Formats: sequence, structure tokens, C-alpha cells
Amino acid sequence: MIPFSILDLAPVTEGSDAGQAFRNTLDLARLAERLGYHRYWLAEHHNMPGIASAATAVLIGHVAGGTSTIRVGAGGIMLPNHAPLQVAEAFGTLASLYPGRIDLGLGRAPGTDQPTARALRRYFDSAEAFPQDVLELLGYFEPATPGQPVRAVPGAGVEVSVWLLGSSLFGAQLAARLGLPYAFASHFAPDAMDEALALYRRDFRPSARLQRPYAMLGLNVVAAGSDAEARRLFTTQQQSFINLRRGKPGLIPPPLEDIESYWTPPEKLMVERALACAVIGDAGTVEAGIEAFIARHRPDELLLTANVFDHAARRHSFEIAAAVRERLDVRRAAAVDQG
Repeated sequence: MIPFSILDLAPVTEGSDAGQAFRNTLDLARLAERLGYHRYWLAEHHNMPGIASAATAVLIGHVAGGTSTIRVGAGGIMLPNHAPLQVAEAFGTLASLYPGRIDLGLGRAPGTDQPTARALRRYFDSAEAFPQDVLELLGYFEPATPGQPVRAVPGAGVEVSVWLLGSSLFGAQLAARLGLPYAFASHFAPDAMDEALALYRRDFRPSARLQRPYAMLGLNVVAAGSDAEARRLFTTQQQSFINLRRGKPGLIPPPLEDIESYWTPPEKLMVERALACAVIGDAGTVEAGIEAFIARHRPDELLLTANVFDHAARRHSFEIAAAVRERLDVRRAAAVDQG
């Protein structure tokens, strides 16, 4: 069976604070490690009260230090916000502390609004400078050469798994050209998923970092004891999307009994399109949904996310998903033996 991994935004729920969000993140990462999830990623966002993962590298260190075997990384670092040298130093430090466990996913969006992007004192020129910055960053991870004027210390010669992230054809093209693994943000922007995957796989050029294309897809998975309860839990994520589009991002809200009373018809269409890659339900529904998603899109790995208000319910959702992975693995092994 393909690996399952987790994307966490360190959600800050109504009535809580960032400190509790960080404790929840570490608790969930430890659970993920016990359940056999492959990697645990955190994402950079700024000026969003409900997301506490702004200082992403710091939080990655917190999670890696509190776990033992699971890979930990960024999904991702928004490179326009940072100097490539500083990113190389930060992740070179993390990889020196936790060798063989650190991933660096790179995105080209600012992860925030324009005023905040300006406050970060970096540029945002869309796609124009991003490829050069990626190449510069990759260069800092290469072994230093004699007379090299600038080197990442630590970072030079340190093993860091570098990924490109994307929600359009741009990232797929660049990942294919550079021979890097690719993660597509299908959990919130699925429109170009099939075309981007086909392009990445068709145009992939082997590199010293990766010999064959490797694509990971984001998938919203909210699992509970019943389909109705899972749909209720999912209204937290639906509300968060609506609030963001209304220009009122806030703390993560509790679920609603009736989401229809919250959104307008155009908002409903927007949310359903953005969150089309979602499997919501009890164990049986989730198993069928994940199996169908894998069969249709053939990802090399799944990156599951669940923006659930109650931490215990969120833990339970990932427990159900892990059990689904095990059942699918057993069925696949049986099919191979019979074949």
C-alpha cells in the first residue's frame, strides 16, 4: 500500500491559544508515529489567527525533537518570504539534529495577504524569481567547494529531502525539470490536479536526488463513528474556507449542525469545488473513498489533512484512516499472492 502522511496547520480553535495548538500538534505527531504514518508536515501561513505554524522551522524542530522515527518537514516553506541561504541554514540545522528525517517542501505563494507579504520584507514576483531561488537553495545543500564565497553552515553536504509544492502546472513543470518529488495541493485547489500529474510524470528528468517521478496528493479525510457525525465535523473546515473568502479569517470554529444556514449558494459552490478532494464518513465510507481516489489518480503517497475542532475527534479520525490503510494493504497483498 502507498504511504499515508499527515499535513498539520497547528490549528488554534475558538477558546484555545497557540500554546495548546502546539501541544496538540506534538500529541498528534506522536500518535501518527505509533500508527505508522510516513511523514508529518507543517505549513507556513502568516497573519491567520487560526493557524499557528508561521515559524515553521521552529515547530518542525519541536515535533522532530518529540518523536523518534517519523519524517518531519515543511509542506511547505513559502520561498518568496525567505532568503534561500537562511532556509538552507535552518533546514541544515534541523537535518543535523535529526538526520534522515527532515523534508523541505517549497512553495511559491506568500502564504498570506499582500500587506503581510510586504511586512515580511521580501518580494512576491509570482513565478519569475522562484526557479532561480530554488536552484540557489539546492546549491547550498551541495558539498562546499574550495573558495566558495558563501556556504550554508550548517547545510552544505547535509541530507535534506527537497520537494516542490504546487496547485498549478507551474510547480509540476519545475519539479519535473529539476528531478524533484512533487506534492500537489489537491486538498484545497484540485482543479489542475490531473493535468499537473500527467505533465510531471511525462516530463520528469532523473536527477541525483530522484531517479523516478514521485507524486504526493493532498486529501481531506474526516472519519468518525457515522457518516452523519463525520459530515458534522467537516463543517469546521467548510466554515474556515467561507470565513477566509469573506475576508474574516479567525480562530477555528466549532462544527455546525446545519451548514446550509451558514453559507450562501455561491459560497457553497466555491467550497464544494475547493474541497472536492475529500473523503468524509465512517470507516467503511472512508475506506471506499480512499480506495477509489488512489485507483483513479495513482499517487505515490497520500497527504491527509483533517481540520477538526475537537482534538480527540481529530485523533480518532487519523486512527480510523490508519486502520483503513492497513486493511487496504492486506487486500493488496492478498491480490498479489493470488495473481
